[in-house]
Amino acid sequence: MGNQTIYFKREPRIIATSTIAGSKECEGIIGRYVETALSDDMYGESTFEKAECKMLSSVIDGAIRNAGLRRDEVDMIVSGDLLNQIISASFAARDFSVPFLGVYGACSTMAESLAVSAAFIDGGFCRRVVAATGSHFASAERQYRYPLELGCTRPPQAQWTVTAAGGALVAGEGDGVKITSATLGKVVDFGVTDVNNMGAAMAPPIGKIEPRCELLWNY
Repeated sequence: MGNQTIYFKREPRIIATSTIAGSKECEGIIGRYVETALSDDMYGESTFEKAECKMLSSVIDGAIRNAGLRRDEVDMIVSGDLLNQIISASFAARDFSVPFLGVYGACSTMAESLAVSAAFIDGGFCRRVVAATGSHFASAERQYRYPLELGCTRPPQAQWTVTAAGGALVAGEGDGVKITSATLGKVVDFGVTDVNNMGAAMAPPIGKIEPRCELLWNY
């Protein structure tokens, strides 16, 4: 419909999900709903990047398990993260022996993963797809701003990248939330130059001005 919105005739369903979040995130309302709440943001790993990869692997496995399926019953994994060459998603997918599509959409990566998954199912190319994404505050700081080891002072208004991951098992049949359509947005430069002010960069998409990727749901 129009130049940016596609409708899925088969209305793929999210039949299972899995979520994990860090200690800071779970101090708020998210802690009531997340499947796995971490007390250690390192998740028992030696680096932030390894912890991020482990979180992503956990939710992919969790979504498959919560759907009552085995790994070999999944046709594809669509996933991404915030790091160069989406290494967390790539290394996570390495352990599953399942066809993999890596996507990058920054904060829209989960919506993009769901849209691509729904399109493959709606086209009859897949029956079951895991859509997933993850991020880690400390790895993102090293990626976009300053490594935590430098001890740089953050301004009080600076936003935090979430330490969390989520996975959804999308299928062509079953019970669950239907994905009825997806609207793909355009890249628009609003001239935001403050690396600490992610809020200004995110406000236009959240305000429905040229959304990067918006999904419509139907129960």
